[in-house]
Amino acid sequence: MKKLTKIFVAALLSLGAVGAADACTNFIVTKGASTDGSAMVSYAADSHQLYGALYFTPGGKFKAGDMLRVDEWDSGKYLGMIPQIAQTYTTIGNMNEHSLIIGETTFGGRPELEDPNGKIDYGSLIYITLQRAKTAREAIACIVDLANTHGYMSSGESFSIVDQNEAWIMELIGKGPENKGIVWVARRIPDGCVSAHANQARITTFPLNDPENCLYAEDVISFAREKGYFSGKDEEFSFTDAYAPLDFGAMRGCEARVWAFFRTVAEGMDQYEDYAMGHNKANRMPLWVTPTKKVSPKVVFDCMRDHYEGTKMDMTQDLGAGGHGCPYRWRPMYFEVDGVEYCNERATATQQTGFWFVAQARPEKQGIIWFGTDDAATSPLTPIYANSTEIPWCFSIENGSMLKYSDESMFWITNRIAQFAYLRYDLIGARVREEIDAWENQMLKEVEELDAQLAQSPKKAAKVATEFSVTTAQKLFNKWASLDKYLMIKYIDGNVKSEENGKFIENGNGKDIPAKIQQPGYSEAWKRMVAEDNGEILKVVK
Repeated sequence: MKKLTKIFVAALLSLGAVGAADACTNFIVTKGASTDGSAMVSYAADSHQLYGALYFTPGGKFKAGDMLRVDEWDSGKYLGMIPQIAQTYTTIGNMNEHSLIIGETTFGGRPELEDPNGKIDYGSLIYITLQRAKTAREAIACIVDLANTHGYMSSGESFSIVDQNEAWIMELIGKGPENKGIVWVARRIPDGCVSAHANQARITTFPLNDPENCLYAEDVISFAREKGYFSGKDEEFSFTDAYAPLDFGAMRGCEARVWAFFRTVAEGMDQYEDYAMGHNKANRMPLWVTPTKKVSPKVVFDCMRDHYEGTKMDMTQDLGAGGHGCPYRWRPMYFEVDGVEYCNERATATQQTGFWFVAQARPEKQGIIWFGTDDAATSPLTPIYANSTEIPWCFSIENGSMLKYSDESMFWITNRIAQFAYLRYDLIGARVREEIDAWENQMLKEVEELDAQLAQSPKKAAKVATEFSVTTAQKLFNKWASLDKYLMIKYIDGNVKSEENGKFIENGNGKDIPAKIQQPGYSEAWKRMVAEDNGEILKVVK
């Protein structure tokens, strides 16, 4: 009997995660651009329906004739069976045992190029490829083979594909129901540079004879000509302009997140402000930039927490932020007033994140995936070594769901804290951020110490790394569960209880009655807006 195998993520799901990649963000740092020589990829899986969990698939050996069941990652829909290969690699999250990392963002592109009959969706491309490839170049070849052999059923995708030596952006789109497979292009990011993509295709023109740094489908240009998307010279061909033309939403809701990252790590990026705001399509940003100084893992962590602070799009400053500077706007993103359409911002940090990570492919060291659940701005990352043989229970896909609350789930405890922080973000959000920074800075030190220990005992590396990853994650869960209770006590009912030497101040009667309760009220900007809006009714008459 033929053996059937199934990629673990496909089991995600009975509940479904429709739209998991509708709004995701990837930042890429080459090894020459990082402070520690690691190549890094960040990823936020943003969906209003996705449950945040850490996926784990052990590697295995298979016989000729064994088949692999493929289910669509977003919806759990059965797509078909494909042949399994003889040997697969262990994957943990979006990284495998060889430190290969793959992230993604969906750009959609031309809708007529989707193929509903394909057997491979973008999620399956990621996780099957991680089981089959060791390097970024192998991954690109594997993605192409899978999509062309079995048919690609999703819309346009950008992939971040990184190993210990190289970092690539690969962009692809289907060829429609009448044409099986994909057209695609992949560009290697020069060492020493950083890049990013966030739901908009970013590869424009590309070298046609530089296989060391650029790979592409033979028909990527001719197919565009055939469909009427392009009519110029080959060297003028732009993948983005042909297959995913820019519009206001692509710039303001997508490219602006790339701009926010670039302007944080590199000089001169304010010249592209009008492009990021959707006002000047001609002023397109480059595909990559050289950072002003080398980028640390912590900087990447924090760039994933951006709300356009310090720019014209700063989400903490306008009326929509309320009286407590809340950098969130509930969906839908667009609204109309008196026949005029307006938009809310879609920043990197967003409330609907299911899970997020910053993964490091580290030369001569085991890879690490720094993993977190829910909104990056109010959730901490914890280190998970790529050679771990199990995952923490608090991150398990079997521990709770979007429709089933679990007291032991990291996803639910981070959501509890986030929901509370949104109410008074200037106070509670700032307090949560203090805890996040303290935790992550401590973990960076502990990882450095553990790396030295693993180097001395390579035979025990997997066991020691697993124990550290699992124990540390559980420690974080316990810490966050305690933080949840603390925040409720300190900030209940709009008040702020005073503390001294780490303890709440009591009134001296020994009855647990607080003293020195503060009532900070609302921001000055909010008070002025309320006075302008309803001042005649609220005015105190003396």
